[in-house]
Amino acid sequence: QVQLVESGGGLVQPGGSLRLSCAASGSIFSIFRMGWYRQAPGKQRELVASITNGGTPDVVDSVKGRCTTSRDNANNTAYLQMNNMKPEDTAVYYCNKVPSLSNPWGQGTQVTVSS
Repeated sequence: QVQLVESGGGLVQPGGSLRLSCAASGSIFSIFRMGWYRQAPGKQRELVASITNGGTPDVVDSVKGRCTTSRDNANNTAYLQMNNMKPEDTAVYYCNKVPSLSNPWGQGTQVTVSS
């Protein structure tokens, strides 16, 4: 089981940037593919980015060109860098291993893109 703590969210204006962090513990972080998910109010949680245990990222089309994900296995931390942010990026952002299966979700970090 991997415990996850997300941080780095907040209020940002359209066109701004944020870097989210995901601190993992409780298991062998370096083994797992990690993913970033988001859930907007009234919407289903969706995967937006993932990264292999070796550091190869993959980003969904809706955020391609605006965000990238990375990881630091030595510090058990994954990152999501978001640039040129849009109001539709507003959501609670979560990280988890991919596939998450039965692994618990953390509390997430709120991202709000607004003027």
